[in-house]
Amino acid sequence: MAAAVSAARNGASVTLLERYAYLGGLASGGMVLVLDDFTDGAEITVGGIAQEMVERLEAIGLAVYPPVADRSLSEEMWRRWSRWGLFDLYAKGSMKAIVYAVAFDPDGWKRVSNYLLEEEGVNVRLHSLYTSPIMEGDAITGVICATKKGPQAIRGEVVIDASGDADVAAGAGASYISGSYMVTTVFRLGNVDTSSADRFERERPAECHEINRAARRILGGSWALWWLKTPLPGVVWCNCPHMSGFDGISPEDLTEADRQGRKRIAGLVEYVRGHYPGFEKAVVVDVAPQIGVRQSRLIEGDYVVSKHDVVNRLHFSDSVARGRGYYTPYRAMLPKGVEQLLVAGRHYSATAEAQRLSREIPPCMAMGEAAGVAAVEALERGVSPRQVDAAAIQRRLREQGADPGDVPSPRAQPAPAEAQPARGTLAAR
Repeated sequence: MAAAVSAARNGASVTLLERYAYLGGLASGGMVLVLDDFTDGAEITVGGIAQEMVERLEAIGLAVYPPVADRSLSEEMWRRWSRWGLFDLYAKGSMKAIVYAVAFDPDGWKRVSNYLLEEEGVNVRLHSLYTSPIMEGDAITGVICATKKGPQAIRGEVVIDASGDADVAAGAGASYISGSYMVTTVFRLGNVDTSSADRFERERPAECHEINRAARRILGGSWALWWLKTPLPGVVWCNCPHMSGFDGISPEDLTEADRQGRKRIAGLVEYVRGHYPGFEKAVVVDVAPQIGVRQSRLIEGDYVVSKHDVVNRLHFSDSVARGRGYYTPYRAMLPKGVEQLLVAGRHYSATAEAQRLSREIPPCMAMGEAAGVAAVEALERGVSPRQVDAAAIQRRLREQGADPGDVPSPRAQPAPAEAQPARGTLAAR
């Protein structure tokens, strides 16, 4: 969605293909209802279209985030905001600093996505499942998608693969590795008295701890806070149960993950109704229609981001997106072996270890916004995306309110010369 909006705003004719009946990816269909990795400490590092989504959701009462004054590490702020999930996800300790993160409603995300794409004149085609690429030599010139009317061909001078699983890139012959991480059948509960649940946690912490521990055993895998508040009164978000050992692109594994997840959810509801104050009348509102897959295929691009790069905040001169202190080089969005193709999202060129630390929705949207700009630069200059000057991408992104990471933060370290673009190409042109 971010790639389509970005490309359209820069003058391209854009068609967006989506296999499901709604827009928004895992933010809506996977119900990943907290936007993390917006910041590096106090600095907001992701702007542009991701931030515009938040502002539009807030305008219709479907986004919640802590004000600046509350973004700190204290027991008071933890009590106020932790049950919204608006804390530093990667910090150590049982109490974490409250940061700029955003809780939102999945249907609101779908609605706002529709508004944005309609305003920009994007040709949206739902119910269109990618099946194969259209190739001319090593260049992709479009895709075939399956529809109720049969297979249909969509042509494009530049194709952006934002599938999350590198479906298009892999089909086009790009090199990739196969990664694996836990999957989740996310769900929401309604009829929850969150005030009573909060009071129970505050006034009887030891008893609450034991009940939460029992709940997590039933789930078989979850974060420490297995339920979080949402913008809808009485509705809580449960980013669980987590399950390992499943292949995120295997239909058999995804079917079994859905089956197992629903069994665990049913057991959890039965338990909390009888034991957790505030959950006496809890009901399942919905289970996310998309399994929460965190990692599957990862492309091999012109640069492969390593865990060392992410952890040490290495800065690249061709950075086009930022996250929680890390920088995404444009080269990591260019699949080896295929021309006229860009990737954006969690299947970008990174090691499995690096991707686990850099796969949150806001920085993935930042990659999408950069991919849209890069596609337009390629079209306007009559070159392939691989020949686009990263500095030109950075300038356009700055002009539209995004932060491409061209200016490193004080905590960043310059990547060594061998990890920078070759002289005469990309940012150094």
